[in-house]
Amino acid sequence: MNQNNPDVPWWLGLCPKAPLFRASETGISYQPEPVYVGSPDGGAGGPGTIRRGIGAALSGMRTLNRNRQLLWFTFFAGLVMAGNAIGHAALRYIGRTMQPDLMVSYAMDFFIAFATLFCLVFLLAGLVLSISSKKDGSASFFEGLAGVKKYSKAILGWSIVLALAGILLARIYFYLTLVWFPHELGFLYTYGPFPFLTSTITQFPFNWTLDWNMFTEIPGYGGRSLLLWIYPFGFLETLQFSAITLLLFVLTPFVVPLLVLEQKTLREAVEESFALIKKAWAGVAACALFLGVVVSGMFLTYLIVQAASGIVDPYQTVIFHPPDTWIALALLYNFALVTVAFVMATVGGIAIRDLYTAAKTGQNPKAAETEFIA
Repeated sequence: MNQNNPDVPWWLGLCPKAPLFRASETGISYQPEPVYVGSPDGGAGGPGTIRRGIGAALSGMRTLNRNRQLLWFTFFAGLVMAGNAIGHAALRYIGRTMQPDLMVSYAMDFFIAFATLFCLVFLLAGLVLSISSKKDGSASFFEGLAGVKKYSKAILGWSIVLALAGILLARIYFYLTLVWFPHELGFLYTYGPFPFLTSTITQFPFNWTLDWNMFTEIPGYGGRSLLLWIYPFGFLETLQFSAITLLLFVLTPFVVPLLVLEQKTLREAVEESFALIKKAWAGVAACALFLGVVVSGMFLTYLIVQAASGIVDPYQTVIFHPPDTWIALALLYNFALVTVAFVMATVGGIAIRDLYTAAKTGQNPKAAETEFIA
C-alpha cells in the first residue's frame, strides 16, 4: 500500500478535518425531528445510546403504523430481493451448464450485486426523503422517490462501492471458511448457523412438499426444473448476500441521509458517516439487534407449525406429500415470515433517519409531538 496516498486517511475514516456543512438547496425543509424520550447520557456506547437505538426502532414502528403507504418500500424491496434470488439462480445455472471463465463469472456476480444494491439504495433514499419532507403531516413515498432522481449519480457511485465491498467480503469469507479454517473447529461445518439454516429450509413448513422429485422433476424428461435453482440454491445465495449487505449498511448507515438531505458529495458523505458512527455505533447496533430479534422470533415460530403437523397428522406430513391443508398453512406461514422481515427492514430505514438526527444534534431524540398520519 502506498503510504503517501492522500486518500488513505479518508478511506479509513481518520481524516482530522471536520467536514463542512452545506445546506440543502432542493427546497426540502429538513429540520431534525427527535423521536425518543431520554436524557443525553451514556456517551457513544453507554446505556443512553442503546436506549436511543431501541427507541428509534419503536418510533419507526409507530411512524409506519400511522403512515402505511410507506409500506410501498416494503413491497418494492421484496421484489428487488426476489429478483436477486432469480439472478443468483440463473448465475448458478449458467456456471453449471456453460462453465464460463473466472472473469466472466466475476463480472456477472458484480452485475447482480450492483443492480440489487442500486435499487435498494434508491428505495432507501426515497424513504428518507419521504419522511423528511412531509406535506400536511403525512409523508408520500412516491414523492420522495421522485425526488431521488437528482441524486442518481451519487447513488450510482455508492452502489458501485457497496457492490465491490460486498464481493470482497464474500471472497474473504470463502477463503476463511474453506481454506484457512482450522480443522479443530470443523464441527462448525455441521452444527454452525449456516448448515442449520440449510437443513431447516428443507423441512416442513419451508419445503412444503418434502419430495424433491415431485417438486422439481420435469414431466416426461426426468430432469430438474429451474425452480430447483431458485429454491433452495438461489434463496441461500440471497440470504448470504443479504447478510453481507446488512453488515455494510450497519457500518455506513448515514451515507444515504447525508447524500440526499445535505447534498454531500460521496466522499464527504462516507467521511462524515464514519465520524457520526463513532458517536452512535451502540445505538445503531441496538436498533439492528432489536429488529433482528423480532424477525428471529417470527422465524422460530416454525417449530409450532412443525410440531402441530407432527401431532395432528405425523404419517402423511412427515413421510409423504403433505395434505393440501398443511401446504396452505405452510405457504401462509412463509408469506407471514417474509412480510415481517421486510416490514422490519422498512422500520430500520425509518430509524436510520432518526439515528442520523440524534448523531447530528448530539442529543437523545425526544418524543415527537406530531406523528405522521396515514
